[in-house]
Amino acid sequence: MKLHELSPAPGSRKERKRVGRGIGSGNGKTAGRGHKGQNARSGGGVRPGFEGGQNPIYRRLPKRGFTNIHRKEYAVVNLKDLGKFAEGTEVTPEKLIELGIVKNPKDGIKILGNGELAVKLTVKANKFSKSAVEKIEAAGGKTEVI
Repeated sequence: MKLHELSPAPGSRKERKRVGRGIGSGNGKTAGRGHKGQNARSGGGVRPGFEGGQNPIYRRLPKRGFTNIHRKEYAVVNLKDLGKFAEGTEVTPEKLIELGIVKNPKDGIKILGNGELAVKLTVKANKFSKSAVEKIEAAGGKTEVI
């Protein structure tokens, strides 16, 4: 097979329907909307969730739960990702972003203990899990909460 012999799978490419383009198109005049009624009008139709005036499901069901507006969401970094750093490096949130380990720091960075750490590092982050602190210190490194 050569590049010029490639063609899309049958039925995968479909021309869009051009409505309201004359009687010969088969979709002229009413443009496939039928005669009169709410959906035939310009700007017509009902909003999402509208059930014809019946009490909609989002109003029939009880409200549940609570959203804490003060909740902090942390960007998580596992120990296995810190193995990229050289021995004795001071790992800061800025360096994690620079290396592309963290793309969006959110409300801070939390280090989790998933994986092993073989190099001695000084890690600065907003939060640490207990297992992460144990593993970093076992490797001879230090943790610092910022």
